[in-house]
Amino acid sequence: MTSQAITEQIKLKKSFLCVGLDPDKKKLPPHFAGIADSIYEFNRQIIDATQEYAIAFKPNIAFYECLGIEGWKQLELTVQYVRDRYPGLLLIADAKRGDIGNTSKKYAETYFHHFDFDAVTVAPFMGSDSVIPFLEYPGKWVILLALTSNPGAEDFQFLCNTKQERLFESVIKQSLTWGHQENLMYVVGATKASMLVKIREIAPDHFLLIPGIGAQGGDLAEVARYGLNSNCGLIVNSSRAIIYADSTDRFAEVAADKAKEVQLQMAVLLRESGLLE
Repeated sequence: MTSQAITEQIKLKKSFLCVGLDPDKKKLPPHFAGIADSIYEFNRQIIDATQEYAIAFKPNIAFYECLGIEGWKQLELTVQYVRDRYPGLLLIADAKRGDIGNTSKKYAETYFHHFDFDAVTVAPFMGSDSVIPFLEYPGKWVILLALTSNPGAEDFQFLCNTKQERLFESVIKQSLTWGHQENLMYVVGATKASMLVKIREIAPDHFLLIPGIGAQGGDLAEVARYGLNSNCGLIVNSSRAIIYADSTDRFAEVAADKAKEVQLQMAVLLRESGLLE
């Protein structure tokens, strides 16, 4: 999926929303208790209800691998469902992998070959040999962790080197020598929206995956003000605020309402930026 194809989906749906698929069995509506493949069934109904308003879905791998073999099965079923039913959607594996070269090659094979995700989040802090194996898959995307939304981001990501560059700036600048705007995106937390000005100076044309809208308190209008570029260039994720908005048998309907609320806000922001007529 090229950047142009992503932009076309954004304009078609008037949305740059990504729905995070983070299914926690303890938080599923009670009527899922005892249902076979309950995680997949929950995901399927969320996907069907929200795909009209979303351009991407992002399973967080931790919510699947904690269930062992059963969780991996639910993930496979979920990915295959999207591939079969909604082939135009971007599928992101939120895996945050990154290790020495040989190990990264196997992680890349897992998510790009076995599961056929379009993109995977990667931790860049072991350097180029931990990232480049993911970049060797044509048509696939690496989404590097640059500046995250968690409180602990302050521990390291703002530290300066001898050039007075903060760590997140150094990560982006160095990674531009590894990939390009057709295979490399960056994670930037919505709670760090003001930092998007600096990030756009370094990477003006790359797509940014923005978590932290909704339950984590990020402001969508602020993100758009600082982060939109001529092709939109943003994929904004919301997970809990959509998928857990209701715990009754109306959960999917309510999730659709929440996704539509976000999509309508995004449509206004896209029009104000001149990306939509």
